[in-house]
Amino acid sequence: MKTSILRLLGLILILSLAWFWVMLSATPANAQMNTVNYTYGELNDRDFSHADLVGGVFAAAKMQGTNFEGSDLSNSIFTKAMLLEANLSGANLTNSLLDRVTLNRANLSNAIFTEATMTSTSFYDAEITGADFTDAIIDFYQVSLMCKRASGVNPVTGISTRESLACPPRGS
Repeated sequence: MKTSILRLLGLILILSLAWFWVMLSATPANAQMNTVNYTYGELNDRDFSHADLVGGVFAAAKMQGTNFEGSDLSNSIFTKAMLLEANLSGANLTNSLLDRVTLNRANLSNAIFTEATMTSTSFYDAEITGADFTDAIIDFYQVSLMCKRASGVNPVTGISTRESLACPPRGS
């Protein structure tokens, strides 16, 4: 009887120590730890060229003239952001959210917007040569305006801008 009680207490002690060891060595999830958050930021004329900004949050940020050339902005959020005359040339915005964003007169040449959501976003006078909008959600009116000037092929994806916007053949 004493032996079985000692074995039971030993087992409880071992399990308790194992539980404490697991709990003390556990680290918190840090999937979002390196994510930048510039919500409501005043980022006019900043240089973020060739930066790793995956999952960055730029909601309602003012970024007139900001340089994101060659940056990885995939999975980022730009809700209500102002990117007037910004440089996004060669940037990767795959699967990003650009809802109610102003991209007027921005340089979007060779940028990748595959599977991005770009609702109520304006592209007036934006340079879109070589940009890839494959499977992006864009308002029909903005697509029709961009199709009038769409040209080029994205050097990374090999997709033409006209094809990615599903533009009708020229002259039709």
